[in-house]
Amino acid sequence: MKKIDTIQYNQDVNMIIPSHGTSHSRIVAAAEVGDCLDTLQLNTLELSFREWTNDSKRKDIRLSRWRILLIFLLIRYTGAKLNEVLALNPFVDIDINNSTVRFNNDSVEKGSEARDVRISETLSREIESALVDVDFRASLQNLLMVDPGFVRRKFYERAGSCGFDKKLGGPEMIRKARAIELMQCNLPIPVVQKILGHSTPNLTSSYVSFSSEEIQQVTKNFMERESTYKTSARNSFFGKIATIKRGDIQTCVEILTLSGHVITTIITNDSLVRLGLQVGRLVTAEVKAPWIILQKGKAEPACSAENRIDGVIKRKDRGEINTEYAIEIAGEIELCAIAATSHAHQIDFQVGDNIWAVFNSSSVVLRVE
Repeated sequence: MKKIDTIQYNQDVNMIIPSHGTSHSRIVAAAEVGDCLDTLQLNTLELSFREWTNDSKRKDIRLSRWRILLIFLLIRYTGAKLNEVLALNPFVDIDINNSTVRFNNDSVEKGSEARDVRISETLSREIESALVDVDFRASLQNLLMVDPGFVRRKFYERAGSCGFDKKLGGPEMIRKARAIELMQCNLPIPVVQKILGHSTPNLTSSYVSFSSEEIQQVTKNFMERESTYKTSARNSFFGKIATIKRGDIQTCVEILTLSGHVITTIITNDSLVRLGLQVGRLVTAEVKAPWIILQKGKAEPACSAENRIDGVIKRKDRGEINTEYAIEIAGEIELCAIAATSHAHQIDFQVGDNIWAVFNSSSVVLRVE
């Protein structure tokens, strides 16, 4: 499996970056390493906020709660710090047309640079609907400026109402949970760091070959897919086309991912033309979990499959019929593979085993926006 130089990162004061063989969950606040809410729990918490917002019959209370809901949604989907969100001017810093939020526009924190964070069009339109509401606009005379302690109390209350440890519902923990969620969905480390406002030193040559505009486009594609979930594929690689080798019937396409891997796929010449593929175009390569074959060992397997990626088994969920494996790749990508439990029992894969995820080029599906 081709791969550009391994990514190496220095520790940031507020973030621990996973190295080879470590878990996605190592993207945590350095002062406290613990559990955080997963995607399902975050969605449950969001629903609780929405129900709470609409629960009051008094208009002034509903408007006040909508402000808290807006603060939650911005932290939930941008991973921003509470003080960054409270400093926003939603009428200036939220670009509805481009679905972006600009943080630190007025240099809230010393040394902080302004950054644009992509949100989904669905969330952007929801925010737009609120901001054009006459009563809500009037209630935002002080913009989003709310006492941070009050915000934290409301976050804790909503977490407690869901049966969660209230500390896990705090703004800082929601930010941490968002970082882990993005990582587990295979958004590359440099992009996650950029979204959260962390520096990204020592980038690989593959990453620096992507322009800022291309990174923004990749992030946009991810956010939109996250909000719609139109595909059942568990494994996605974001990148751009590096080479196209056209034959008489089929075409071989190589995709350079943001993490430095090269994924090879074979498509028909008709698909090449229909999708408008060309070198440099941004695409998503998807591989369904059942199409990935696992081979144990550190040595690269001798096989005809074009795609061979080494990693470590991070998690194993055994069922009566199938067993699901989570394979950590270079500390930044998690692949999912499914094998028949009877076969898995014979091989005896265990958590911590060195493994090769192998899949044919014909198993890779390309998707363009």
